[in-house]
Amino acid sequence: MLKKLVWVVLLYAGATFAQKENKYIRSGNDNFYEDNYKEAEVDYMKALEKNPESVKGQYNLGGALYKQENYEGASKIYGNVASRAEDDASKADAFFNLGNSYMKEQKLDEAIEAYKNALRIAPDDMDTKYNLEYAKKMKQQQQQQQQQNQDQQKDQDKQDQQDQQDKQQQQNQDQQQDQQDQQNQQDQQQQNQDQQNQQQQQQQQSQPQQISKQDAERMLEALKNDENKTLEKVQQMQLQKVKSKSVEKDW
Repeated sequence: MLKKLVWVVLLYAGATFAQKENKYIRSGNDNFYEDNYKEAEVDYMKALEKNPESVKGQYNLGGALYKQENYEGASKIYGNVASRAEDDASKADAFFNLGNSYMKEQKLDEAIEAYKNALRIAPDDMDTKYNLEYAKKMKQQQQQQQQQNQDQQKDQDKQDQQDQQDKQQQQNQDQQQDQQDQQNQQDQQQQNQDQQNQQQQQQQQSQPQQISKQDAERMLEALKNDENKTLEKVQQMQLQKVKSKSVEKDW
């Protein structure tokens, strides 16, 4: 949170500025303490129109922006004030509130550096010491969380890679199994075909050979011719025997 005494210090310092500028700053302070931060911002902007170099006007404008949760705008204002403030108190307060703005933006490294700058000017300020330790603790937790996230991401990536490898391996196994099943099916079909062909061949061998009618007639005719030839031979042999006997009787 913003330091309560910062506004009192700046108001006292405002007596040296022009009357019109001081008028808008007083009006802005009144609105600020009544929680009318947007109206306070408008008043401080008017004061800066009268005197753009007003450190007090810029500082209080940073407070109005901070209260409206415009932390980026507030950090820019406080950074400018910290570099331009002439007295140590204003400079230390600017660094303190700059650190607070950075904390709201989750810019922990910048916040830590701002608090350190404030302590270099006001080393005994307890609020700044507390906020510095708080920022360091937040930074440590952030680093631990980042490391944990990295470890989890590594584990997740490793698991995803393993899952992908397992999936690919399973696909390869399924593909090989499909190929093996297909080959087995082809082998079985070929075996069945070979067995069928063998059975048909055996059946053909066991059955008497069928001949056509013409072939049968030719075979029958050939048999008749053979019988006739045989009969002629027998008759000739008988005739020869008869002749031989006749010759013997004449003697």
